[in-house]
Amino acid sequence: MKEETSLNEKIKILEKEIATLTEKLDEMSRDLKEISDLRNEIKGLKLFFGRINPDFKTKFPGIMEKIFKKR
Repeated sequence: MKEETSLNEKIKILEKEIATLTEKLDEMSRDLKEISDLRNEIKGLKLFFGRINPDFKTKFPGIMEKIFKKR
């Protein structure tokens, strides 16, 4: 009898853990989709700026290098 109730409690805990993991996975999936969308927007902006200002293509890598060096 005690084993049965203990087993039921463990099953309930595992079900809650699975539900929590599923929620976190859904959140991560939405975040990854948003990151992917942002990445595509950045690529579009880089193309746009490169066409408007040809110097941008040569100056951009230097700008990014300076930004990441400061971190």
